[in-house]
Amino acid sequence: MIAQVLEATNLYKAERQVMRNKGASGIDSMSHQKLPEYIRANRSELLLSICNNSYVPQAILGVTIPKGKGKTRLLGIPTVVDRWFQQAVSQVLMTKFEYEFESFSYGFRPQKNIQKAVLQAQQYINDGYQDIVDIDLKGFFDEVDHCILLQLIFNKVQCPTTLRLIRKWLRVPISIHGKLHKRRKGIPQGSPLSPLLSNIILDVLDKEMQNQGLRYVRYADDFSIYAKSKSEAKRIGNSIYLFLRDKLKLPINKAKSGIRRPVNFELLGHGFVPIYKKGIKGQYQLVVKRASWEKFKRNLKSLTKKTKPMSLLERLERLNQVCRGWMNNYRLTNINAKLKKLDEWLRNRLRYCIWHDWKKLERKRKNLIQLGIEKGQAYAWSRTRMGGWAVAQSPILKTTITLSRLKRKGYKPMIDYINKQQTSIW
Repeated sequence: MIAQVLEATNLYKAERQVMRNKGASGIDSMSHQKLPEYIRANRSELLLSICNNSYVPQAILGVTIPKGKGKTRLLGIPTVVDRWFQQAVSQVLMTKFEYEFESFSYGFRPQKNIQKAVLQAQQYINDGYQDIVDIDLKGFFDEVDHCILLQLIFNKVQCPTTLRLIRKWLRVPISIHGKLHKRRKGIPQGSPLSPLLSNIILDVLDKEMQNQGLRYVRYADDFSIYAKSKSEAKRIGNSIYLFLRDKLKLPINKAKSGIRRPVNFELLGHGFVPIYKKGIKGQYQLVVKRASWEKFKRNLKSLTKKTKPMSLLERLERLNQVCRGWMNNYRLTNINAKLKKLDEWLRNRLRYCIWHDWKKLERKRKNLIQLGIEKGQAYAWSRTRMGGWAVAQSPILKTTITLSRLKRKGYKPMIDYINKQQTSIW
C-alpha cells in the first residue's frame, strides 16, 4: 500500500487538498503557503525516510476552541508536512474501506451529509419509530483505543510501513501551552486522517446494529437508534452500551444519553415538532433548535458590531459567507417566518453600521441628500439627538438605505437562500 501512498499523482492530489483546506500552522510555524516550496526542496529525503521507516512526525500543536456553555474542545494541529502525508494515506485508505462502510453512516463520506442523516431520522420517526435511543459517547476522539483501531486497519491493509506510520501519528505527543504531553489513546481532532479513522472504528458499531436489525442514523460519533416502544428502546440501549464498553472500550456519557421522544430529541442541531394540520397525525417536521438559532444570531451580531473595523463591502462579504453556510446546513427546516424577522433585524443592524460610519454631521447631511432626502430634512436628521439604533429603524434610513440598494452592494437576504422549488438532496 505504501507504494500507492507515495505515488506521484496521489502525493500531488494530497498537496492540493492541504492547500485548499488552508488551516493554521503547526508547531514548526510553517504555513500552508510554504508547503509546495518545501516539498520541491526536500521531496527525495522525505520519501526515503518514509520507505526506510526513519520518518518521525513532529509534535502536534494543541489549540482550544469554544464549544458552548463555557466549555472548550482541544484540537490537535499537525505540521503542514505531516498533514500532507496524512492526506496521502487517507486518500488511499479510503478506497480500501469506503465500500464496506454501512449506508446509514453519514459523516465524512462522499455523497453523504448532515441533511441526508436528518431526513433519514425524520423518516424513521414518521414511520412510527418514536422511542429514540440517544447515546452520547464521552470524549470519543480522546478515548479511541489504539490497539483496536490498528488491528482493524491491519485486517484490511497488511502493510507494515503504513501501519507504523499511522501508529506514529497516533502516538505523537501534543504540545499544550509549550509543554509536551504523551498520548496513549485517542485520535487528534484536526488532522486529515482523523475523520476516516473514526469511521473505521465506529463501522464495527454500525455492523453490530445492522446485525441486530436496528434502525439507526450515525454521523461521526453522533448516533441514535429508533424503536416502536419504550421497552424495546431500553433493551436496545442496554445492548449497545455493553457492546461499546466491552468490544470497543468506548465510554458513554450517561448524563447526556437516554430514551427520548421526538419533541425532546435533537440531531445535529435539528429538532422535530409535530405537524399541526387537520388529517395529519403522528408526523413531524424539522426545525432549528433554539441553541443553534442563538449561536447564529450571536455570530451575525458580532459581524455587524458598529465598532468592528471593516468596510461595508467586507462586512457584507463575511455576512454572506456565514449565512450561506448556516442556511445550507438548515435548508430542510421550516424557518421561513423566523428568517423574515431575522432578515429585517439584520438590515437594521447594517443601517446602524452605515450611520455610524458616516460619523460627522456634514457627511451625514451630504449622504442623505445624495440618497434623495430633501435638504432641510437631511439637515435636521443629521443633527438628530436620537440614538443610532433608533435612527436605523426610522423611516429616514429605511426609505434611503433600502433592500434594493443593499443588494446592489452585495447583500443577500437569507430568505433568498431557500429554494422555492426544493430539489432532492439524494
